[in-house]
Amino acid sequence: MNIIYIFWLRQLKKYFRSKARLFGSLAQPAFFLVALGFGFGPIFSKAGGGDYIAFITPGIITQCILFTAVFSGIDLIWDREFGFLKETLAAPVSRLKIVIGRTLGSATIALIQGIIVLFLSLIIGFRPYDLGRLFFSFFIMFIIAFLFTAFGTTIASFLEDLHGFQFIMNFLLMPLFFLSGALFPLDGLPRVFKAIASFDPLTYGVDALRTCLINISHFGLFMDFFILSTLTLIFLCISSYSFSKMQI
Repeated sequence: MNIIYIFWLRQLKKYFRSKARLFGSLAQPAFFLVALGFGFGPIFSKAGGGDYIAFITPGIITQCILFTAVFSGIDLIWDREFGFLKETLAAPVSRLKIVIGRTLGSATIALIQGIIVLFLSLIIGFRPYDLGRLFFSFFIMFIIAFLFTAFGTTIASFLEDLHGFQFIMNFLLMPLFFLSGALFPLDGLPRVFKAIASFDPLTYGVDALRTCLINISHFGLFMDFFILSTLTLIFLCISSYSFSKMQI
């Protein structure tokens, strides 16, 4: 447990050392909330959808968590490039514990940023459906963060180039985000797009968070939680295996 704590703490220290990284990662979600929320809000309301800011807030929070969590894989490539990873892997400790510690640290960072975006949304007028569910939403946010941090670690363990990682992640993340129902309801989509969305893991994160915050659900909270938990365990195992096979 000491090794896990050390790597968890190390990730947090790296994050809080960089104020530019903190504020830069929050700029896009804040822009989306204001520009889309107020820009498309009247249209969404006239179409009978209700309050658009309330609808997209869970999606924008999930977007912030997604990008922060996945791009934590850059730290792994950075550590490999500058030799810190070689020292880490040479230590007589379990690589599984190293992965868990790094993943916990990066997931905690993504959770913190998601909570900050939630508080920003309260400033511009968002109000959660039930304050009791608000605390459970933090748990859902952490599961999403842990899942996609493990996903980012898996991808990074196969790459040695920062630019290659950024290209692949941008290629994957935008479809994951836009097909998740973060910005639009899934109910009115054609069957093809509904089928594609059902294979998107972020869809279940958005749906679970939306259920907790505004009591609107497409799949049901139990289904969302089951799929997110299962995928998190799967990707943790995959990331641990791929990390153990890394060539330094």
